[in-house]
Amino acid sequence: MDALRAVRSLELASWCIGAGAIRSLVWDSLHGFFEPSPVADIDVAYFDADASPELDIRLQHRLSCLLVGLNWEVTNQAKVHEWLVDASGQAFPPLISLADGLATWPEFATCVGVYLDANDSVRVIAPYGLDDLFELRVRHNPRRVSVATFWDRVRSKRYSQRWPRLTICSP
Repeated sequence: MDALRAVRSLELASWCIGAGAIRSLVWDSLHGFFEPSPVADIDVAYFDADASPELDIRLQHRLSCLLVGLNWEVTNQAKVHEWLVDASGQAFPPLISLADGLATWPEFATCVGVYLDANDSVRVIAPYGLDDLFELRVRHNPRRVSVATFWDRVRSKRYSQRWPRLTICSP
């Protein structure tokens, strides 16, 4: 909740905390873990087509000052097409919204973000729904990453070792 309040204080029009921070929290809970799994960073996604390229770094710095000790990664989904290219070197088309950005993340269970509204209610953005997340299923999302990248992520993130009840689905 502290992280959600910190990001909300930035007053972004369209934002969420997502990816591994949410996925790991849910899978830890479903596995009955008492200690949360370590996460490399807290992914903050937002959408602002008019923002300067430097805004991500300024927002990361502000969050680091608000909640010391957390590693923040802030990414404007409206600008992802400017730096992301696929394995063939082709650029991706511009994304049209925050949900469209989340819909490109590597696994369907990871395509989930949460934000805190003005009334302190937690809201969910899940372009593909929540079934994969809550049914402990890891499936490749082909929208952005290759099958090879998917398998590299499965290995490097040690999904099966960290959460033994997961089902890893072959693409």
